[in-house]
Amino acid sequence: MAEADDPQDIADRERIFKRFDANGDGQISASELGETLEALGSATPEEVKYMMDEIDTDKDGFISFQEFTDFARANRGLIRDVAKIF
Repeated sequence: MAEADDPQDIADRERIFKRFDANGDGQISASELGETLEALGSATPEEVKYMMDEIDTDKDGFISFQEFTDFARANRGLIRDVAKIF
């Protein structure tokens, strides 16, 4: 059984997702991902492409909140680090 989501983890995920979802359409495009990471000074175009490939599991060109949540659950430590930045 998967461990229950901590309320702080849920709040962090929602906050981070909204930060990347610049136009508020409920999904993160490659350009939104790239622009946000670039603003943090931390990603090359190759890294953005890799992240999109990794997180966009249905390969529609966007990261949905569900895809982001699945990634976040598998990478809790990383998400906690990102939450500190935001």
